[in-house]
This record gives sequence, structure tokens and C-alpha cells, in this order.
Amino acid sequence: MSESAAVAGLVAQAHAALRASGSTVATAESLTGGLIAAALTSAAGSSATFRGGLVVYATDLKASLAGVDTDLLAERGAVDPDVAAGLAEGARDRLGASFGLGITGVAGPSPQDGKAVGTVFLALAGPGRTVVRELRLDGDRAAIREASVQAALTLLVGESSAQAPR
Repeated sequence: MSESAAVAGLVAQAHAALRASGSTVATAESLTGGLIAAALTSAAGSSATFRGGLVVYATDLKASLAGVDTDLLAERGAVDPDVAAGLAEGARDRLGASFGLGITGVAGPSPQDGKAVGTVFLALAGPGRTVVRELRLDGDRAAIREASVQAALTLLVGESSAQAPR
């Protein structure tokens, strides 16, 4: 299965799980620069489950648009698990979705804020809890971003499927 086919399959699963539970999702993306939102909106009928997305590439936008705590950003930098959680919670709250998906990390070519290339934090804020994952990815910038999109969609599928009625 090619990478694009893998992403398409995850997108289909995500929308099916969201529809089954009557849920929606919104994104706040840094290192992926809108790739997750683009993937989610590539499917016909995505308007039923995708609310919208924030591309918060610059650190100050993580605070002003997504509501990430400025002290947290100043103390730890943008590549941090709590920043990913803040992005996810901000997307959920500010865009009025059932789930918020947040992602931040270092795609390269150079380390950032003392974090190595390939360090990625993603989070999903949903009803009752926020789940955070840390990834250590290899490859060039494109490979890291592609793997990050797949990991984010996989997390969304798993968590939104758990919310679906049995």
C-alpha cells in the first residue's frame, strides 16, 4: 500500500468512526502545516465530520489562535507534549468540535528548542480526556511529515472508534 493509499484508508476509517458516534474533529497543526486538515477534507462528505483547522506554525500563533499558555511556550518551547495537548484542546474548544487533534514537532533539517529532528508530539482531546503521543521518526522532512499525518490519523481512528456506540 502506498503512503497516499494508507492515508486515504485512515481518512475513510476516521470519518466512518466519527459518523458512527455523531462526532466531529478540528485540528491545530504546526509541523504538518495543514496536511492533516487537507487529508481529512480530501474525502467526499467530510463536511459532516470535519469542523476546521488552525495552522499555527509560528509560536505566537499557538497562543493567540489555539490558546496555548504563553508561559508554557516560553518555558519549554513549541515542541513539547503539553503544547500538543494545548493545541488539541484549543482546536476542540475554539472550533466547537467533539475532538481536537494537535501536533507539533521538528521535521528538520535542524533541531529546534533542543529537540532532535524527528521528535513529534501529537494529542487528541476528546470527551473526558486528552491523549498525548510522542514519536521519534526517521527520514527527511517529507517522510517525517507524512509519518506524522499517518500517526495522527491513526490516533483519531482509535479514539473516535472507542466513542462509537456498540
